[in-house]
Amino acid sequence: MKQRLDIIIGSTRPGRAGPIFGEWLEGFARQHGKFEPVLTDIAAFNLPMLDEPHHPRLRKYENDHTKAWSKAIDAADAFVFVAPEYNYFVAPAIVNAIDYLIHEWRYKPAAIFGYGGVSGGLRAAQALKPLLTSVGVMPIPEGVALPAYATLLDQNRAFHPSEQVQGGTRMMLDELSRWSEALKALRAAG
Repeated sequence: MKQRLDIIIGSTRPGRAGPIFGEWLEGFARQHGKFEPVLTDIAAFNLPMLDEPHHPRLRKYENDHTKAWSKAIDAADAFVFVAPEYNYFVAPAIVNAIDYLIHEWRYKPAAIFGYGGVSGGLRAAQALKPLLTSVGVMPIPEGVALPAYATLLDQNRAFHPSEQVQGGTRMMLDELSRWSEALKALRAAG
């Protein structure tokens, strides 16, 4: 049975490019063959600023949106964050979504498929890694950075990745699969 890869679309703002990259990545990961990819769009969960009365370590969720988010993240074996860079930092929607949970993230690897301006989202990726480790996620070094991402979309907002982007994505998924296998025993032990 293939491991589940949640491709987390990390932007919630109108006109976002995250779904374009997420959908391409889902298809690419399916063809890659090492995971069962699932698109997980933070926007679909309608997570307000953390509004649970109890600390996430207790898993005493009271809100339906938190219960749905918990179920989705708990089912995953690995993650790719499709992460835009906002103001030299990671998107607030990603930070908020991570803060909702603790146990569900543990012993799972994550890669970052970043996009932005000149830096290609690298500053956001670097800011995201310490947050991920604080909830027990292992961020892997391999990732993808798309500088000047708007120039990579055609007039219909379709994404046409270069061979370099495809090769980098393949390498990222290969390594993510290795890490996911390696951490499997820790996930099973709970």
